[in-house]
Amino acid sequence: MKGITEFEEFARARVGPLYRTAWLLCGDRHHAEDLVQDTLANMLKVWGRIDTPEAYARTALVRTFVSQRRRRSWSERPTADLPEQVQASGDPDLRIALARALGELLPLDRAVLVLRYFEDRSVEQVALDLGKKPSAITTRTARALERLRAVLGDDAIHLIAL
Repeated sequence: MKGITEFEEFARARVGPLYRTAWLLCGDRHHAEDLVQDTLANMLKVWGRIDTPEAYARTALVRTFVSQRRRRSWSERPTADLPEQVQASGDPDLRIALARALGELLPLDRAVLVLRYFEDRSVEQVALDLGKKPSAITTRTARALERLRAVLGDDAIHLIAL
């Protein structure tokens, strides 16, 4: 039986990578933080029964994201105060264009692209994470990339270097 100490160690070790994936899915710092928190809270409830915590966490994160986006009550809440700006390496205009383009995709399309290309997961791994057939992931990946290219236009060529 796994204990709370093991869960705390796991959470500390994986919060960074989970947050990165959540941010790529959400495109918003606050929603990403909430998504990671929800994922870890739900994992704690079943911690003793989880055989592969990393895979479980990634699957739970993506499924929670897709589930939240399907709800009609989900919406962005504007604020008058801007958060502190973080200096990032690379081309900020290109990063903004990619974040906006990802934001225009359906939640499941966005999840597939993030898992395949930012998490570097195989088609089979993504299919397992999302509870889909590999052929469905291949088809969804192709269609999502086509939509992404249509949204990005000429900026798509610059993403090859990322």
